[in-house]
Amino acid sequence: MAIYGYIRVSSMDQNEARQVNALSELGIESDHLFIDKQSGKDFNRPNYQALIKKLKPGDVVYVYSIDRLGRNYEEIQKEWRVLTKENGVDMVVVDMPLLDTRTEKNLMGTFIADLVLQILSFVAQTEREAIKKRQAEGIAAAKARGVKFGRPELELPQEFDEWVKKCESHEVTVKDLCRHFSISKNTYYKYKKRRIPLK
Repeated sequence: MAIYGYIRVSSMDQNEARQVNALSELGIESDHLFIDKQSGKDFNRPNYQALIKKLKPGDVVYVYSIDRLGRNYEEIQKEWRVLTKENGVDMVVVDMPLLDTRTEKNLMGTFIADLVLQILSFVAQTEREAIKKRQAEGIAAAKARGVKFGRPELELPQEFDEWVKKCESHEVTVKDLCRHFSISKNTYYKYKKRRIPLK
């Protein structure tokens, strides 16, 4: 029997230290911890898939909370069923002792665990949808205030108009202009498109 821990945070800039510390305190070795920095919308995560390939019947997988496993109601239900019932792996959710398949393997214990899992996975998905809604509302409100998203607009170099006019009158080539301003031809055409002609 091997014991593993699975850890997930939603993005690269989030810190997984709290989950790592909690699972390490339970005696899980660092080389048995699998960490993904990715959304919980599905289970197509590289380190989760690497963990699944290692699991054998009788192994145990710890997760700190059910939303660290995933945030899609149906996917969590399906994955839990495959791991515990088809693959014979035990699952332990640290912050919810009722979700520990090593104990109470009778009908009542299984019923309670399944019921708790359904409730928690439903909450996990609901939270994900609420987060997405808040993000969309925040972006819409920022756009309404004039906040611009994406890469900042290119700043036109000084004397750019004069050089464009020289190009148009064939005094210099586009290649000369690009070399002078240290820009690519694509950038030149973007600049030129935004240019307000000199009078």
